[in-house]
Amino acid sequence: MIIPLGDDNSDRRTTPYVTWIFIAINIAVFVFLQGLGGNAEFTYAFSTVPEEILSGRDLVTQDQVVQNPVTGAQYRRPGLQPTPISVYITLITSMFMHGGFAHILGNMLFLFIFGDNIEDRLGHGRYIVFYLLVGIIASLAHVFTTAAMDGNMLVPSLGASGAISGVLGAYLLLFPRKRVTVILIRILMPVPAVVAIGIWFLFQLLNGMGALGSQTGGVAYAAHIGGFIAGLLLVKAFDQGPPRRSGRSGRSARNYRMRR
Repeated sequence: MIIPLGDDNSDRRTTPYVTWIFIAINIAVFVFLQGLGGNAEFTYAFSTVPEEILSGRDLVTQDQVVQNPVTGAQYRRPGLQPTPISVYITLITSMFMHGGFAHILGNMLFLFIFGDNIEDRLGHGRYIVFYLLVGIIASLAHVFTTAAMDGNMLVPSLGASGAISGVLGAYLLLFPRKRVTVILIRILMPVPAVVAIGIWFLFQLLNGMGALGSQTGGVAYAAHIGGFIAGLLLVKAFDQGPPRRSGRSGRSARNYRMRR
C-alpha cells in the first residue's frame, strides 16, 4: 500500500482552478445528493450499470436481501432505480459519486496531489476534456470487461477512480522524475513519480488478476487499469508542452539561472 502526501510543485505556472472545482463537485455530490452515502436511491439511479450501457435501456430492479460470504451477516442491497436521464450520461455522473468516506477521501487526495500538475501542463480547458474522456474510457473498460468475464452486469459502478487513474498515467508519462512524498510500508520518503505511480499500478494489476470484470472488494480494477492506459496513450494529444523561456539567449538564460 502506498499513500502519497505531496509532490514538487516548484515548476507549476497556473492556479489549478479546475482541479479544485472537480474536488468541490465530488464533495458536494457526496454530501448533499448522496446524503453522505445514505441516499441509495440517488446513488443507484445515477451510477453506471454495465447492462444498461450495453443495452441502452434503463433497468429497475427490486431490493434484495444478500448475505456477506465472510461474516454471514445479512443486509439489504437496494435495487436499481429509475434513471431520469439517458443511461449513457451515467458514464459521466458516476465519476462524481462515491461509495463511502474512505472512497472519496482516497480519490480526492490523489486528485489534489496529481491533478494540478496535469492541469498546468494541459491548460484548463484541455484538462477538463482529458479528465472526462479518460473517465468515460475507464467506465467502458469496466463495462466491457464485466461482459467478457461473465460478471454481474447489474452491479453498478461509481467513483472518480477511473478518471484519476488517467491523470496518474499522464503524470507518469509527463513527469516521471518529479519527486513525490509517500508513505510506503509505514516509512515517509520522497521517491520519483515513476516509482510511486509504478507501485500503485502494480497493485492494480496484482489485485485485478482473474477478477477484471468484477468489483472485488468493492473495487473495479478494470476501470483503474483502463483509465491509466488511456491517460498514457492520450495525454500527448492534449499536451501543450513544457513552459518556454521567452526573450533570452542560451547564455543569458544560463546567467539568469546562476543569479537566482
